[in-house]
This record gives sequence, structure tokens and C-alpha cells, in this order.
Amino acid sequence: MRVVKEFLKEEVRVSVFSWNNKYLIKFELGPLEQTFKLSEMDVLDESDLEAFWKGTFFDLVVQRFEEMGKTFRAQVENL
Repeated sequence: MRVVKEFLKEEVRVSVFSWNNKYLIKFELGPLEQTFKLSEMDVLDESDLEAFWKGTFFDLVVQRFEEMGKTFRAQVENL
């Protein structure tokens, strides 16, 4: 597995890996993570991956983290 890029954006850790002819785009926030897999054949240049951490896509990732966090906290409180 090759690390293509790692950085923080708005407290979300973004990691991009190249593995098995796929790009894995991983978003982490606290104990939560979301991973998206994309065929390398669907990407002309690695710079095209930036669309995943800009604009609407990233906004929806953050929104999903909020939903996941609420669900996770509710479950932990019910243990």
C-alpha cells in the first residue's frame, strides 16, 4: 500500500492510499472513519482526487460524521 497524501482539513484527517489498482480515500474524525474506494482507472491524474476533499462531497462527509457521532454516543450511553 502506497501513501499518496495525508493531511488535516477542518479537524478531519484525510489519507489517500494506492493499493491493488484502487485509491482508498479515508476520512477520520475521533473514533469514526469513512473510507471510499475508487478504481485507479477512473482517475486520469492524482490531482483529480482533490474533488473528494473540496466542495459538496466533503461537506456531506462532515455531515455524515455528525450523524455517526450522534448514533455512536447514543449507543455508548445505553451500554
